[in-house]
Amino acid sequence: MSDCCSTSCSTTAFPKRHVCPSNGKEYGFVSPETIKHHIKAPWAWVAKDQGYYFCSDPDCSVVYFGQDNSVIEKASVRTEVGVKENSDGSLVCYCYGVTRAEAKSNSSIRQFVIEETRQNHCACESRNPSGRCCLGEFPK
Repeated sequence: MSDCCSTSCSTTAFPKRHVCPSNGKEYGFVSPETIKHHIKAPWAWVAKDQGYYFCSDPDCSVVYFGQDNSVIEKASVRTEVGVKENSDGSLVCYCYGVTRAEAKSNSSIRQFVIEETRQNHCACESRNPSGRCCLGEFPK
């Protein structure tokens, strides 16, 4: 299993950041493999030879976008994107099903996830729509 919480998961030659065509803000790279895990019809989507990016803005309907300004919106994603939702039931950890409310009310959950991450037991690259480690999404 790879170290999904490292900062160097991507080995592509694409830019690490790109501007969302909907809101004009810059966001980080996400792999096409991650996108396939979260869209409703992955068999119908063909990734192009370009960089893809994850938009985390809760006010933007775009979840994924390409360098060519193609977009995949929330309606085309089968996974609820926790960072785009503002409810206590939204997930902050997709590997262990931790909701925002659970993370707020039980500080030992974050420590559990940290330890699981250290042991490479996470699957953030495929389970988290951002393709990144969830620890940054835990409430402060």
